[in-house]
Amino acid sequence: MTETCGLALTVTGIGPEPYALTPALSARVALTTPADEPVHAIALRAQVRIEPYRRGYSDEESTGLTDLFGPRERWHDTQRSFLWMHCATMVPGFRESAEVELPLPCTYDFEVAGSKYLHALREGTVPLLFLFSGTVFVKGGKGFAIRNVPWDRDCGYDMPISVWRELMAGHFPDSGWLRLSRTTLDALSTYKSRRGLLGYDDAMAELLAAGTEAAS
Repeated sequence: MTETCGLALTVTGIGPEPYALTPALSARVALTTPADEPVHAIALRAQVRIEPYRRGYSDEESTGLTDLFGPRERWHDTQRSFLWMHCATMVPGFRESAEVELPLPCTYDFEVAGSKYLHALREGTVPLLFLFSGTVFVKGGKGFAIRNVPWDRDCGYDMPISVWRELMAGHFPDSGWLRLSRTTLDALSTYKSRRGLLGYDDAMAELLAAGTEAAS
């Protein structure tokens, strides 16, 4: 296979996908190629990474990031680029330029590093890096030829944290998502029933209040 060296990709914006059943963002990707290299289709893939060292953090944000990076004095060694997600889409044929929506499926699972990082941010932007790859289908002398998206096609984009907050507010209004073991969930259910509490949030709030009082 030969590379399509003339192909260029740029992320021009990211926003919530309004009609998705599960949380999803949509990245607008602009594609350009030389006029003499019309594209029949592209099976486009991307690895989306977060680059935390490219922005500053308030004291409140620093507290929320302790689980990920440790105390602030160690961040010079612990803050590294990390994977947020993999995503893919099909790009229809075009000549010279096109724009496509790249779906970004999201989760609010706090055991996922990306979700924990995003939840800790209060303002500013999220420093993202898109590492593009995929297969390009072009017209050849005897039908179609297959080429690779060049390995060095990457693109940085600073997504406003407000975009993430808008997405999660739409799917989980004033709430988050925690995964518990079956044993912990059963114990919490038993505690809730014995205390006559209306929901799990009430049970957690009561347990936290008791723990705080015992620690003081």
